[in-house]
Amino acid sequence: MRILLDESLPRRLKRDLLDHEVITVPEMGWAGKANGDLLALARGQFQVFLTADQNLEYQQRLTASDIAVVVLAAASNRYDDLRLLVPRSLEILAGPLSPGEVVRVTA
Repeated sequence: MRILLDESLPRRLKRDLLDHEVITVPEMGWAGKANGDLLALARGQFQVFLTADQNLEYQQRLTASDIAVVVLAAASNRYDDLRLLVPRSLEILAGPLSPGEVVRVTA
């Protein structure tokens, strides 16, 4: 699965998402872009947008999107807190995920 890793998440999280092609927002040259712009840019290039932005589903019209969103809801955006969510995230990423679907991963 091709995953876009939001800049709100630590870059080193990508190495924990085994068996997936994970590219960060800065690697795509999209740093500083608003979420709506990121989703538009990701269209057709990524299947999943991985973020810590828990308000994204309320700010964007995701049902019309062709990308699924996985929201990591940890105690903080620090790597040590987020890596605890990796096993569950990998289960979710194993799918199926539908375009426009939003899945929250909590501890």
